[in-house]
Amino acid sequence: MAVRRRKLNNPLALAVMVLLSERPSMHPYEIAQTLRRRGKEYSIKINYGSLYTVVQNLEKHGFVEVSEVQRQGNRPERTLYALTATGREEMLHWMADIVSVPVHEFPIFETALSLMGVLPPDEVTALLEQRLSTLEVQAAGLRGVLRKLCETLPRMFLVETEYQLHMMDAEAEWVRGFLKEIAEGTLSGLDGWRSLHSTGEVPQEWRDLEEDHSRTQSADAH
Repeated sequence: MAVRRRKLNNPLALAVMVLLSERPSMHPYEIAQTLRRRGKEYSIKINYGSLYTVVQNLEKHGFVEVSEVQRQGNRPERTLYALTATGREEMLHWMADIVSVPVHEFPIFETALSLMGVLPPDEVTALLEQRLSTLEVQAAGLRGVLRKLCETLPRMFLVETEYQLHMMDAEAEWVRGFLKEIAEGTLSGLDGWRSLHSTGEVPQEWRDLEEDHSRTQSADAH
């Protein structure tokens, strides 16, 4: 099942529609405050400037509409927005797609891992140890945040923070295992990796592997 193309794909737009589905109308500032009060800044990038732009784009595509313009004395006008029927349908389809269909998002760390051979093993080891230390600090901090939020919010409002913490712990565990393989010399390809940086030449066995892979792909294509 493929995720269909959407007119908007900013997660903040989805969050805005979800909040507007809960209340008849809201001002963008109120939306931002509600998201922060619920701890959503740990899973959704929120800033006032982009939020106003997101709301304008939602209005442009007919997903939200102006429900009221409030005037109080000399204060600036406050424009409140409501979710349209089209917006509700879009929100429900969008949520269903995200929850049901895994999408590979090309995280930058995966990119770095795929290209790390350009750095010597000892340097990669030092860098990964630094990353592991940072992950452990961040995970400890997030655990504290989660404990605090649990005092006032039901768990259903915090599952994304739990997931984020779980992913941090999983990454840290993987990094520890990888570092152990390098330290014990059990990582497959480690000798060639070291040879690459000691001689400045790609090991012949790596060239052979690439040529074999290329021939296999060519044969499969025909």
